[in-house]
Amino acid sequence: MENSSLPFYFNLTMFVNIGHYRFAAFAFCMLLYSLIVCANLLMILVISQYRALHQPMYMFIALLSANALYGSAGFFPRFLMDLLSDVHLISKLACFTQIYVIYTYGSNELTILSIMAYDRYVAVCHPLHYYRKMTSKTVVLLSVLAWIFPALALTAVISMSAQLPLCGNEIQKVFCANWNVVKLSCVSTALNNVLGMLLTITTVFLPLFYVLYTYLRILTACWKRSAEFKGKVLQSCLPHIVSFVIYSIAGFCDIALSRYNPEDINPFVAVILSLEFVVIPPVLNPLVYGLKLPDIRRHILGFLSCHKR
Repeated sequence: MENSSLPFYFNLTMFVNIGHYRFAAFAFCMLLYSLIVCANLLMILVISQYRALHQPMYMFIALLSANALYGSAGFFPRFLMDLLSDVHLISKLACFTQIYVIYTYGSNELTILSIMAYDRYVAVCHPLHYYRKMTSKTVVLLSVLAWIFPALALTAVISMSAQLPLCGNEIQKVFCANWNVVKLSCVSTALNNVLGMLLTITTVFLPLFYVLYTYLRILTACWKRSAEFKGKVLQSCLPHIVSFVIYSIAGFCDIALSRYNPEDINPFVAVILSLEFVVIPPVLNPLVYGLKLPDIRRHILGFLSCHKR
């Protein structure tokens, strides 16, 4: 313990030296961030402007876009700065702020996708009671819970990590992550591991199993129905299924990378895997919903044509 210290900064060590190509990488990532902001803002503006889209399903899609903007803001500005810098140091306060934003973004994504699964389940399995169950108050309540629960749970876990005495400052990642910080601790982290496991169960596995359960019920309800009915259900559920699969794969890659030694794999592959979680869902979600749902696609085209005049 004599050599232990509480560093005032962390060193992000996974940035690969790509020489002058970093300017091209910066331009590409800046373009990508601009696409994320514009696409998700467009979804929010269109859904909020057109009364025909003031339905629970579309409101939850807008919430998903808002979460994408929130998570991207916690990652891209710092990442863009690091691409142009030769030194990748981040202060302790900035590091834990980034951890909080990115982790709440990830947890919010799953809780919102779970609420959307419940919405589709009620619409398909209990269509006559849909508007009685999915009232405006219910939508607001579910939306607030989707943000409040992860925020409170992660505040407790990350606060404990911030109080650990650390014997190093190197984080093998391109952004700050809680597990990478906990691994630097000079003392036992058994309590942190237990709380982290409980948090993972409540914010990852429970929503995951709930989404799978709702779609099992939806499949059962569609089993003996007409081909036309199945087609309508597929049209309304497919974007959500695609979003859920994309997020699950990206989240799995990030979790697997955090438990694996990055030095044992190709550095470029490690960077790409670590970026999937914070890049791919915010990029693809508005494209999936905007292209696959006719009502949104029609109103987006109308919104764009009106603003071109």
